[in-house]
Amino acid sequence: MPGAVPRYQHGPITYEVVEAVKGGQLVEARAASKVGVGAAASVKILGVATKDALPVGASQDYTDANFGSVVNTSPISQYVAVDSEGVWNLKTVDALAFGDLVKAGATGQVQKLVVGTDNTSQVVGRCVEPAGVSAGANGLIKLVL
Repeated sequence: MPGAVPRYQHGPITYEVVEAVKGGQLVEARAASKVGVGAAASVKILGVATKDALPVGASQDYTDANFGSVVNTSPISQYVAVDSEGVWNLKTVDALAFGDLVKAGATGQVQKLVVGTDNTSQVVGRCVEPAGVSAGANGLIKLVL
């Protein structure tokens, strides 16, 4: 019987983005094997973006009040590394208690999974912040993808 060799064994997988993604946001699978910011209650969450990324063709120049138009000499990549395991300091929509299950919230955040109401296929992690997390704050979330 032939053996199998994993393509990825540890660490993040890199994907091209279809929209601006910020490090720390949940990302979901999109068309053409690309990723975008995770939508609320998405069942296609792949993990958390480890850095910022911009799609091809997005302007990376900005305007500075003192200097006018400024050219960005360290452009942001159109690729983002997405990690599907580990404990991350993620922004929450709802207040979370230690041990609460979470699902994707709006704009790549996490929110509390309502046990008995929400579909368990939406689970992306568990709150492991000992004191819990206030709504709109960042807290420790262990991914369970």
